[in-house]
Amino acid sequence: MNELRQLAKELLGNGTVKVIIGYSEGTTPERAKPFIARTEEDAGKLIFNKYCVNNLAVYLTRKEFKRKGTIGIVAKGCDVKAIVQLIQENQVIKDDVYIIGMNCGGVVSGFGVDDTAVKCNNCKVKTPHLYHTLLGAPVETPAKDDGHLKLIQKLDAMTAEEKWSFWEAEFEKCVKCYACRQACPLCYCEKCIADKSMPRWIESSAHTRGNFAWNIIRAFHLSGRCVGCGECERACPAEIPLSLINRKMGMVAKKEFDYSAGMALDAPTLVGNYDTADREDFIK
Repeated sequence: MNELRQLAKELLGNGTVKVIIGYSEGTTPERAKPFIARTEEDAGKLIFNKYCVNNLAVYLTRKEFKRKGTIGIVAKGCDVKAIVQLIQENQVIKDDVYIIGMNCGGVVSGFGVDDTAVKCNNCKVKTPHLYHTLLGAPVETPAKDDGHLKLIQKLDAMTAEEKWSFWEAEFEKCVKCYACRQACPLCYCEKCIADKSMPRWIESSAHTRGNFAWNIIRAFHLSGRCVGCGECERACPAEIPLSLINRKMGMVAKKEFDYSAGMALDAPTLVGNYDTADREDFIK
């Protein structure tokens, strides 16, 4: 923590960055909250621990930060994947962000709990793959059962009717609060399709038809783009397992196109690239 604060103080003091998006202590030591350090004094409030669950990349596309000079950001490996994806999609200028990469041994699944988030059990980016400065010691953690993968495999074995019943029951819980959208760093449209009323593409009422339309369309919009940070699922007050459908889309992208979102700056985005050699037999 001291090295993070010292680095932040230097970066702010010499003008390398305008601000640093990081974490500070919340209402209790077991909580952390997003924090914007603007001064050297603010740098002394920065922390990084297992309670730093938020993906701070979501702030990089906000108008308050875009094209305001170089922005520093404290980033876990999964957060860095989101930053890479945003750079690939021309939403963030590479030279306008200073990445303080943090070696990470996993974060908790949510505030008020102390168990490790499922997404961390088999994380491949505990050491960030892109950074300007890397802090913290590398962390070796034993692999655990991948609960989400088991659920995906269970769903894959279901009939179409059984899958429909499963997701109908899950989406029935949706209250259309759009917390998933607000927490997602890849949901950056200035006006979401869910908010458009001329024409109205997605019914605003929280009922089966509108809920299905919203959740399925959002999943398609994240196809080949979701970096698996799990913020949508964590933010969902109805506890809908949103990461299952997003991860399944990512698995298809990997299998059919050998593409993993947020892993390589020099790779073209999946949805923005076309190759005549691409397979099409999986399209049904």
